[in-house]
Amino acid sequence: MTTVTRFAPSPTGYLHVGGARTALYSWLYAKSKGGKFVLRIEDTDIERSTQAAIDAILEGMQWLGLDWDEGPFYQTQRFDRYNQFIDQLLAEGKAYKCFMPSAELDAIREEQMAKGEKPRYPGTWRERTDHPQDKPFAIRFKTPQEGSVIIKDYIRGDIEIANSELDDLIIRRSDGAPTYNFCVVVDDWDMGISHVVRGEDHINNTPRQINILQALGAPIPEYAHVSMILGDDGKKLSKRTNAVGVMEFRDEGYLPQALLNYLVRLGWSHGDQEIFSVEEMIELFSLDAIGQSASAFNTDKLIWLNQHYIKTLPAKEVAEHARWHFAQQGIDINQGPALEDVITVQADRVKTLKELAQISGYFYQEYEALDEKAAKKHLRPVAKEALLLVQSKLSALTQWNTESIHNAINQTAEELDVGMGKVGMPLRVAVTGAGNSPALDLTLNLLKPAQIEQRINKALEYIANRENT
Repeated sequence: MTTVTRFAPSPTGYLHVGGARTALYSWLYAKSKGGKFVLRIEDTDIERSTQAAIDAILEGMQWLGLDWDEGPFYQTQRFDRYNQFIDQLLAEGKAYKCFMPSAELDAIREEQMAKGEKPRYPGTWRERTDHPQDKPFAIRFKTPQEGSVIIKDYIRGDIEIANSELDDLIIRRSDGAPTYNFCVVVDDWDMGISHVVRGEDHINNTPRQINILQALGAPIPEYAHVSMILGDDGKKLSKRTNAVGVMEFRDEGYLPQALLNYLVRLGWSHGDQEIFSVEEMIELFSLDAIGQSASAFNTDKLIWLNQHYIKTLPAKEVAEHARWHFAQQGIDINQGPALEDVITVQADRVKTLKELAQISGYFYQEYEALDEKAAKKHLRPVAKEALLLVQSKLSALTQWNTESIHNAINQTAEELDVGMGKVGMPLRVAVTGAGNSPALDLTLNLLKPAQIEQRINKALEYIANRENT
């Protein structure tokens, strides 16, 4: 049997980290079994579903590299299919019309809660045939009143729920719209879903869906209900409150490889291994290795992973994602060295791609002003001689490479009989506008000699102005 998994988000908000982890686990399981991964948009909540949310979900999936084999399917485009099966259940006596007004049901539930009972629909119209004319009605599924449903769960083992705990759920509202729990059942059957990986908040839905599947004569998928993710504050992540959208991680400068690696370890493990390539995830992943306990989100751990990937991925791969950040900061990377070369010299010095762009502007454009603190410390009158000499030596170079640049700086220090810092720091501030940069020979090698000469002149002008005040 072909393994088919699915990710089925509701487009009532962005793709948050909990949803992304569920999508990743579903995707990995399908890939590990050589199966198919289906993307389904569960947009039956028409009032709250938006195109913006759909776009955000698709963008998040694409950024993470979680490609789907089929879809995206939209439930709102399949109402005829759902109604076909609802009518079938009605005809077979497995569903019925319910004319109870919502106000009456609300009053019943309030009374039940006041007595300490579980609020539920009492089955008033389950066997009645005295249907009123021209009054709105919903369609309810006839839940079996005897026995129980056993959910075979990869993560939690067997979960048994008595049918007496379940009421007759609505499968079509009075406005004619099929409901979530019924649409899911038909979709999973039609799409051949063999394994359902989803959050533990769906455990209450699963026995209802299994009962409907059995009533339709459909096969029962296998299930894996994943535990919740807690935020840095220890509270449950919620799409409506404090969950962070996947694209916010992109905006803050995280690599998708880092976020994927982080998410896969939020509940799943393989020994003590921390770093996983996508290929390793696919090879090693299994549903029964997912833990039952809630996972705590740790931003510091994600930052550590992000640094690791910035430093160890091929610079070309990092550049594919870094370009966006340079563009966001108005930096035209076509006016300077290859971005891959800048990443190579800066990778050890940054935590995020956003930070990379922030500290690398001087490679592509003139800095607006010298860093006041660095200039005050290092561009003093005493630095003038060193800057003039190193400028002349750099201008005289016939070969422009790290070795020749390094030698020119060294020779300047030797001729002036000063420490390297007396030459290097004024030169660094002059060339970059600030007091921090990669090694000077690496930094200058990525700039044009004319740029360097112009910037040293700018620093000398600063010193001259300082002398005259």
